[in-house]
Amino acid sequence: MAFSTGGRINTNIGADQAYSALNDITRDLGVHQLRLATGKRINSAADDASGYVISKKMEGRIRAMSAALDNVGDAQSVYGVAEGAYQTIADILSTIKEKQTRAANGAMGIEEKDAIVSEINSLMSEIEDIANQTKFNGTSLLSGSYARAFQVGDTASSMLTVSFTSVNTASMLGVGAGSVTSANIGALTVDIAVETINTEIGKIGAYVNRLQTKESNIRSAITNTEAAKSRILDADVAKEQILASKLSILQQTATTQLAQANSSPQSFLSLFK
Repeated sequence: MAFSTGGRINTNIGADQAYSALNDITRDLGVHQLRLATGKRINSAADDASGYVISKKMEGRIRAMSAALDNVGDAQSVYGVAEGAYQTIADILSTIKEKQTRAANGAMGIEEKDAIVSEINSLMSEIEDIANQTKFNGTSLLSGSYARAFQVGDTASSMLTVSFTSVNTASMLGVGAGSVTSANIGALTVDIAVETINTEIGKIGAYVNRLQTKESNIRSAITNTEAAKSRILDADVAKEQILASKLSILQQTATTQLAQANSSPQSFLSLFK
């Protein structure tokens, strides 16, 4: 560092050095004040190039996981709608089983059996209506054609396909809705239909449990990634305040020194008196 005795007034080395120091201090002070204002240690790539890139990668992962969390919720909703419909159908099938068993009563007359047949046909029509009306976002769930892929993670490989067994009385009970008669009522395969529906409900329960586990894991991953990003990106407010206070004092002393350096050559004017 160059020093001057002050005898050469054409170039004021002391003032130049004080001015340069003041600029450096003011620039550094501005950096710390910005960090205090934004709460971020890295406000541009120039602050920490590698840290900026890493934090942006983490931010992208967090946003992807947040979207995956929404997808998990939607998949759970789809399963919930389908499960409700299956449970109602299972209850109706139990009622049909009860009516079928009641019809196998030799003490009943033709009119009584016809009444049971009519009731069973109505119940089967209700099953068909439930199957047709069970939809999610306008798409039928129980038609046998529903198959949707949900991304339940932050990578494209984390996919879960949601699909359901179709509900059709003709295939489940061996007779279509409205086709039951006193002659074929005993041939209704109600037990097989109940088993089919209950199996599907069990599958839904297993998938919902799986989705709940994924939801918990994703939430944990989001929290941990947020913490890692914070360590890189966010400012330590206490530390930044200490540094800003120190630089503020140095800025004042540098300003004072610059003023003194600018006035020091005036002392040589006495030589000309």
